[in-house]
Amino acid sequence: MSDDLPFIGQRAAWNEWLSAIESERMHHAWLLAGGKGLGKAAFARTAAAQLVRAPGEPRPDPETHPDIHILEHLPANDDEAKKKAEGKPYQTKRNISVDQVREMIRRLVTKPTMGDRRAIIIDPADDMEKSAVNALLKALEEPPAGTYFLLLAHQPGRLLPTIRSRCRVLRFAALDEHELDEVIRRDLPQADAETRRAAIAAAHGSPGVALSFVEHDLGAIHRLMMHILREGDAEYHLRGSLAEEMGARPARDRQLATLELARTVLANELPEASAARQMRLIEAHGTLTKLSTQAPTYNFDAGLLIIEIGGLLASTAMPRESLR
Repeated sequence: MSDDLPFIGQRAAWNEWLSAIESERMHHAWLLAGGKGLGKAAFARTAAAQLVRAPGEPRPDPETHPDIHILEHLPANDDEAKKKAEGKPYQTKRNISVDQVREMIRRLVTKPTMGDRRAIIIDPADDMEKSAVNALLKALEEPPAGTYFLLLAHQPGRLLPTIRSRCRVLRFAALDEHELDEVIRRDLPQADAETRRAAIAAAHGSPGVALSFVEHDLGAIHRLMMHILREGDAEYHLRGSLAEEMGARPARDRQLATLELARTVLANELPEASAARQMRLIEAHGTLTKLSTQAPTYNFDAGLLIIEIGGLLASTAMPRESLR
C-alpha cells in the first residue's frame, strides 16, 4: 500500500475503491461496514479525497475541500462547541440529526464546486435519527449526478434494509499483529515493546482498541477483566479492584476506552464458548454496546459504570459465578 495513505491495512477495500473510481459506471452509494476502531473514518476521508482529486494533483485535505461533506456527531452544546474549536476533547450529541441531513441535501441542488464529483460522508450512519434515515433514503433513490455517498456503519444491521440495498458494501477486516504493531509505532512511538505486545493481544485486530489501550494505560484493567471472565467474581473483590484501577474521577475518554475494551474481550470469547455461554456473552455485549452509545452524552458515575462493566463480565464467566 502506498506510504502516503493515512491508514494501515484494508488493502482489499482500498483496491476495490480505486477500481471503482476508474470504472465508467461507479456505484453512487457505498457502505463501509466493520467493527468500531478498524479505521473506517480515515479510509472514508482518504477515499473521498481520491474521488475528487484533480488529475495530476495531490489528494486534497478532506476536512476543507468544498466538495467533501462530512456529517458526524455535533458538539452537545455551545460550551462543547467552544472546546472543539479550541482543539480540546468535547462531548457530542447522541445522534446525527435530520437537520444535518436536510442541510446536506439542500447543497446537492448545486453542481460540485471544483470538479464533476462530490462526496458525502456519514460517520457513522447507524447513529442517524429515524427521520434522518428517511430523508437520506430519498437522496439515495435519486442521487444527483456526480454525487457519491460513503456511509460508515459499525453495526450495518441497524440500518434500514432499504438503505443497505442501495449501497455497495466495502467490508473492513481486522488487522494482523504486524499491522497493529505498525499502527502503534506510528501513532504512539513512545510505547515500549511490552506495552505494544499487550495492546496487540487485547485489541484482537482493532487498531482503535490497541491505541486506546496504550494511550489510557489499560493493561491492569485488561488483566482484571480477563480474570473475571475466567473465574467470575462471586465476592465482588475483582470489581472493587476494577473501580480502584479506574480511579475516582477518570477522564471520559478513558471510560469510553474501557467500555470498548470490555466489548472487545467479550466478542473474542464467542468463538470458543458453548452455546449457553454464547447467549450470555451476546446479551452482555449488547448491554455494553448500549452503554457505549450513551456514555459520550450521559454523565454516568464513573464508579458505578466500572462496577456495571465488571458485573456484565462476571455474568458471562466460565465457570459462571454462582447466584447469591
